[in-house]
Amino acid sequence: MKRLLTALITAALVLSAASAAAQLTIEISQGADNPTAIAVVPFAWQGVGAAPEEIASIVDRDLARSGQFAPIALADMLGNPTTESEVFYRDWRSLSTEYLLIGQVSAETGLLRVDYELFDVVRQTKVLASSESGPVRDARMLAHRVADAVYEKLTGVPGAFATKLLYISVDRVPGANDHSRLTMSDSDGARPAVLLDTHEPLLTPTWSPDGKNIAYVSFETGRPAIYRQEIATGRRQQLTNFPGLNSSPAWSPDGKTMAMVLSKDGNADIYLMDLATKKLTQLTRHYAIDTEPAWMPDGQSLLFTSDRGGKPQIYRYDLSSGNTNRVTYEGTYNARARVSQDGRSVVMVHQTAGRFHIAVLDLVTNRMQILTSTELDESPSIAPNGSMVLYATKDKSRSILAAVAVDGEAKFMLPASKGDVREPAWSPYLSR
Repeated sequence: MKRLLTALITAALVLSAASAAAQLTIEISQGADNPTAIAVVPFAWQGVGAAPEEIASIVDRDLARSGQFAPIALADMLGNPTTESEVFYRDWRSLSTEYLLIGQVSAETGLLRVDYELFDVVRQTKVLASSESGPVRDARMLAHRVADAVYEKLTGVPGAFATKLLYISVDRVPGANDHSRLTMSDSDGARPAVLLDTHEPLLTPTWSPDGKNIAYVSFETGRPAIYRQEIATGRRQQLTNFPGLNSSPAWSPDGKTMAMVLSKDGNADIYLMDLATKKLTQLTRHYAIDTEPAWMPDGQSLLFTSDRGGKPQIYRYDLSSGNTNRVTYEGTYNARARVSQDGRSVVMVHQTAGRFHIAVLDLVTNRMQILTSTELDESPSIAPNGSMVLYATKDKSRSILAAVAVDGEAKFMLPASKGDVREPAWSPYLSR
């Protein structure tokens, strides 16, 4: 249980250049069965000098990373159409291509516009035509939005490429404390930016529902305290400074309340804080350790980890009745629950045969499925569209991030360019 409660965090706020952060790289290890063949043709550039980003290449990699698509290699393409009149379906049918994406990118007075069209090669019809626009500095995000639109059109599920990741990168310093950074990046690991920089451990960053704030625990005052931080300005607010444990902050779905773990009265219990008034309400009152709260999407109940049954398991607390019910029964260890946006699936750390894996529990059928085969898997975080689970694991002697589809088919790893990475948190959908 100690691994659940470790919360010694020191944080010195540093807004630094992306070059100071360890950038993640994508290594796809497994795709889904029968992925959709799609050709993402390089987009035409209409502007002065070179294009700020290869938009089509970013879209191509996004779709491949989902595991649902098998992009056609650029070297195999028989043409480079950028308008509908240049599309010859026979060329793409000969490559067994199912869908074709073309586009144009133009720039004017600091703004970038991406126009794109998606074609069904088999039916020889255009199925999507749209555009994205924004500042040139957001070229990568525009590409992710194009990938989101294509993904949703072809799968019926909203894409989650135009989101962000939080993670902790750690550089080992021989003979001294490790150098830890809380880092924010695009969903593909690009554009890392350091939000916190310290020579003390960092743990459990979390997002507000609107994606504009994060919360974390800092030990900078000599004992753990929960802070909130506005991403745009870096402005911070200390929320707690009680004796004992102050950990596991979790925003309610409406963003008005934060669940947290406090031991100010002697035992670790779940509390709610009204973020406007800072008023605390104690939820659990048990001699066992209650920790790691996670909200259900309707905001009417929370999941949490407790050893009140003798071993760590997931429980559910109903806010209206105050009733607590056990959720997990399979296995001797289930912890760190995270809930999908539809409220049906719960991902967690699950122990089997002495190993810690990531598993998903269907709350309707009560079926538990183990998603990972690596060891020492921890800190799961689910994508806002419910399609992928990001988690921390080990690759040989390194701590890395990895992702797996909720059906267990598609998998990829995200090792850092240097150091170890851990404690991932996937953002909600972000406003434009």
